[in-house]
Amino acid sequence: MIRRNRTEWYEQPLTLVAAGALAATLLARQVVRLRRYMELFDRVVLITGGSRGLGLVMARECVARGARVCICARDEDELNRARHDLIQRGGDVLAVQCDVTVQPQVDELVRGCVGHFGTIDMLINNAGVIQVGPEAEMTIADYDEAMRTHFAGPLYATLAALPVMRARRDGRIVNITSIGGKAPAPHLLPYTASKYALVGFSEGLRAELLRDNIFVTTVVPGLMRTGSPRQAQFKGRHREEYAWFATSDVMPIVSISAERMAKKILDATQHGQAELIAPWPASLQARLHGLFPGLTTEIAAMINGLLPEPAGRGDRIFKGYESESELVPMVAQQAVDQAAVRNNEMG
Repeated sequence: MIRRNRTEWYEQPLTLVAAGALAATLLARQVVRLRRYMELFDRVVLITGGSRGLGLVMARECVARGARVCICARDEDELNRARHDLIQRGGDVLAVQCDVTVQPQVDELVRGCVGHFGTIDMLINNAGVIQVGPEAEMTIADYDEAMRTHFAGPLYATLAALPVMRARRDGRIVNITSIGGKAPAPHLLPYTASKYALVGFSEGLRAELLRDNIFVTTVVPGLMRTGSPRQAQFKGRHREEYAWFATSDVMPIVSISAERMAKKILDATQHGQAELIAPWPASLQARLHGLFPGLTTEIAAMINGLLPEPAGRGDRIFKGYESESELVPMVAQQAVDQAAVRNNEMG
C-alpha cells in the first residue's frame, strides 16, 4: 500500500508537467493561428482558371466572404458567363482573358488587377489541364502543355504578384496541386509529373517567403465533384478512359464536393496553413506513399493493369464531352453533368 502511494507521488508531478506542456503547446498553436489569420472582407483575390470548376467555386466563396475578385481564363465566352454569375451574387469582379502559359499575358493580368483594385492580397494558382491516357499515348507536347500550365503558369503569376505583396509585407499564395503530385496516378503521367513539380515549388516557396510575412499554402485535392471530366482531354481508347475517369470522379464517400473543398481551401489559406490534403482518402494515400512508397507504387501498378490498353493513336485528343458512352453508369454521368452545369463546365 505504501509502495503504491509512493509511486503515485512520483508520477503525479510528471503527469501535471506533461498536461501543462500539452496545454501550452495547444495554446501557442492557437495564438499563432490567430496572429496569421487574414480576414477576407474587402481583400483582393486573384484566381487563375477562375471561370469554371473549382476556380469558379472558389471565386463564389470569396465573394460570399466579402472579397473583391479578379478571375482569368483563356475562353472569353466562358469568362463572361463566370463574371455574370459572380456579379449576380453581389461580387465586385474583374474578369481578364489570359493564357497563364504566356508570361507577358500574366504580367499584364497582374498589372490590370492592381490597377483596378489597388493591390493583390491573395493569389490562387488554379489554372489546370488534365490529360488522361496510357504512357504510350502521351507525346512530348502533352508533357510540355502540362508543365507550362501547372508549373510555368504559377511561377509567372507568383513572380508578378510578389513585388506587390513584399512591398506591403503581407500576402497569401495558394497553389492548387493534386494527390497526383504526392503519389503515382496511372494514365495521368504528364499531369502527375507537372503537379509533383508544383508541389516542390510551393513547399520551397513557403520556406523562403515566411520571413516576408507571405504565407504559401499547398493544396492537394483528391477526387472532386466539379464536372471537370467533360473538359478533360482523353487519348487512346478515349471512351473507356472517360468511363473510368468520370465514374471515379463522382464516387460517393471518397470524393468531395467542389463547394466543400473551396471552403476548406479558403479556411486553410486564411489561417496561413502550410498544406491542405482533402478529402480523407487523398490524405491517407499521401501518408501511405510517404511511408511505403514501394508498396503504394506496386498498388498503382496493379490498378494500371485494370485500365484500358493503348490504342496506338497518341496524336488524337478527345474532350470528355466527345467521349461519353454507355460504358459510364447513368448515375455517374448524371452527377458529372449536374456538376458541370452548376460550375460552367458544359462548354
